[in-house]
Amino acid sequence: MPTGRLSVVVTRRLPEVVETRMKELFDVDLRETDVPMTRDELAAAVAQADVLVPTITDRIDAALLAQAGPQLKLIANYGAGVDNIDVGTARQRGILVSNTPGVLTDDTADMTLALILAVVRRIPEGLAEMQAGIWKGWSPMAHLGGRLTGRRLGVLGMGRIGQAVARRARAFGMQIHYHNRRRLRPEVEAEVEATWWESLDQMVARMDIISVNCPHTPSTFHLMNARRLKLMKPSAVIVNTSRGEVIDENALTRGLRAGEIAGAGLDVFEHGAEINPRLRELPNVVLLPHMGSATVEGRVEMGEKVILNIKTFADGHRPPDQVVPGML
Repeated sequence: MPTGRLSVVVTRRLPEVVETRMKELFDVDLRETDVPMTRDELAAAVAQADVLVPTITDRIDAALLAQAGPQLKLIANYGAGVDNIDVGTARQRGILVSNTPGVLTDDTADMTLALILAVVRRIPEGLAEMQAGIWKGWSPMAHLGGRLTGRRLGVLGMGRIGQAVARRARAFGMQIHYHNRRRLRPEVEAEVEATWWESLDQMVARMDIISVNCPHTPSTFHLMNARRLKLMKPSAVIVNTSRGEVIDENALTRGLRAGEIAGAGLDVFEHGAEINPRLRELPNVVLLPHMGSATVEGRVEMGEKVILNIKTFADGHRPPDQVVPGML
């Protein structure tokens, strides 16, 4: 454990109040421009820092960790997901990893409902017509979407965010269904009036809306693959505010273009900013630039969690949000 102030390297710009507090507590190297670090810059950071504060845009893999200096003892991730970090290799090298869970639950759940409404009620199509100045007035058969009340929502991943989505959906009169590795406790199920499906295939085939709220792990990669997407009803829609890799994006695009899936709302994509160009052309798809957690309050609270994790570590204790391999 180093003596004195910890050397902390932050890979992206953070809210000013967070950066100010970090400067008060640590010997911190802040990012001057809000662009991702290059691979060489990341290598230099892990070689010199006691603590690295990366974001989802930084790939902290085994090859990079091999270049870490012996002083690097904590990777305090600015974000809840840690699929950008090789946690197992970090642990083998004696480097702890922490994250910021729970902070963005409500923000992401809000965006999930926004996407559901946008797709089912065809909001972007109406917005585009108004912005283009081509609206000719009200018509009884124009812009017909669907009613949320009574629709079956299938939540894929009923963790914190999935449960928050379910509570919001209940307020819209939707029927809640979910698939999880493990069934929720009876009292949690009762709170959101949710029905558990042991078989994901059977749930997918019967839902009107699928909401992807599970993390990206080896077991969830392409969990919604071409075969499962074909199980969806032609009238069903799918939304994803979790991780793009959970859905086979090419298969989804084919299904949407063929009319086998009614619509999609996506805030995340399988290959980051490299989105399938055919997906952009579809009128029944709502695409957002990974903004599900983008609230001022959420970003500040993420920073506060990062600071708490670092400060607790500096005091010689286990970071409260330490990530343990195998528990993801």
